[in-house]
Amino acid sequence: MERRVTTEIDELLNAGAFVGSYTHSLDSKRRVTIPSDWREAAGNPTLFILPGVNVKCLYVVTAREMAQRLEKVRAASVANVQAQIFLRDFFSRSDRVTLDAQGRIRVKDELLELAGITNQMVLVGVGSRFELWSPESWKEQSSQLDQSTFAEAAQYIGF
Repeated sequence: MERRVTTEIDELLNAGAFVGSYTHSLDSKRRVTIPSDWREAAGNPTLFILPGVNVKCLYVVTAREMAQRLEKVRAASVANVQAQIFLRDFFSRSDRVTLDAQGRIRVKDELLELAGITNQMVLVGVGSRFELWSPESWKEQSSQLDQSTFAEAAQYIGF
């Protein structure tokens, strides 16, 4: 019994658990290598690249996470004009990608431009997703965090 519980906990912790940060360069074909532990955490080679909301970065979510988000989206009424404007804009700028045999993804030029990424990017783990930042935007974002804001945010999400 204890072994089964441990296995279930391990599966939950490893499924989509993106932690840490990495700086990687784009190759000549505009691909970036995803860290091996993150590839393992993703489980499925299909990933979704989404524009950041109120931040100059890109969100990368797994197929499982995307399915959960789409369930929430389906609840939005087609009569809700604001929701439809958001969904139309957000998903028209998003992309579905597949990890290649070397663990790389190709990020389309429009998304790279949106995030201000040229040659290098910082990959930042955010638990259920990871984010792609230009080094300059990540440095600016990181410098804005102070301990009181951090503590307040932790309390807000019940951590």
